[in-house]
Amino acid sequence: MAEKSDRESARVVDSPKVWTTLITNTKYLSGLLTLDYSLKKVGSKYPLIALYTDGFPPEGHAALDARGIAKKKIEYLLPKAHKDYSNEVRFYDCWSKLQPFSLVEYDRVVQLDSDMVILQNMDELMDIPLNDTDRVFAGSHACVCNPLKKAHYPKDWVPHNCSFTSQHGDPDKAQMEGAPCNTGLSMVNGGLQVVNPSMKSYNAIMATLGEPSKTSSYEFADQALLSDVFKDRWVGIPYIYNALKTLRWCHAPIWRDDKVKCVHYILSPKPWDNRDSDDFTHTWWWAVNDERLAKEKEAGVVDGF
Repeated sequence: MAEKSDRESARVVDSPKVWTTLITNTKYLSGLLTLDYSLKKVGSKYPLIALYTDGFPPEGHAALDARGIAKKKIEYLLPKAHKDYSNEVRFYDCWSKLQPFSLVEYDRVVQLDSDMVILQNMDELMDIPLNDTDRVFAGSHACVCNPLKKAHYPKDWVPHNCSFTSQHGDPDKAQMEGAPCNTGLSMVNGGLQVVNPSMKSYNAIMATLGEPSKTSSYEFADQALLSDVFKDRWVGIPYIYNALKTLRWCHAPIWRDDKVKCVHYILSPKPWDNRDSDDFTHTWWWAVNDERLAKEKEAGVVDGF
């Protein structure tokens, strides 16, 4: 048997293509466990790796280990100069979602947020053509409609400037094609990133994190950085792969329940925080989560997560 290369030996799973998700605390752990279960439920060929930081506690590690979820320690990223996100404290963790660009032991990494659930197999994301010039990564657009009317959001975050609004006239096409990356405000949503890890790209990210003149203007952390550093060099994919729950009502012309492959539970509350939410999409998460908990109980795994 041939010896493994250094690149292969660095892998924590025996697969050149992987899903990853960031976990820094146990508040999102139920989400991660349900995300992992949903990937397996839809028959994905590829494993999920939990990317954890120093602050992730022992009980979290025990929960991952009990379920056989692979994990890898990563460095917690922050810009050189402090950026105040007191209005959106979740953004402090978001910089670390850029770490998949550094995982050069893998040919393809698809980064997922832990507040997602997979409803249909989407392994085809592992085969989207990318390069390090004009197709550096793939993702779906951020919705810039500001549907909750948050006062601290930029004034240009209005429906007219939203890339999804540009697709209202052809809903069938919106299921199959994303809006070009230079439409609307040209901002990607960082919840799903399709990446060919590359030190060239990662070094560009790290250099930008060291430039206060840049990061001071990034109101949306990682996704603002990606949209700036790789401006016009990323691939827009259909909303179905990163179906922000708010799109169901603020972009109803293109939303199709039966086409959605991945729901992203942006904003608060998260499904696990409030079972009685009046948001219909939360019922999808709870159906998968309840099934997960029942299967885990049968296997003797009962730890409250």
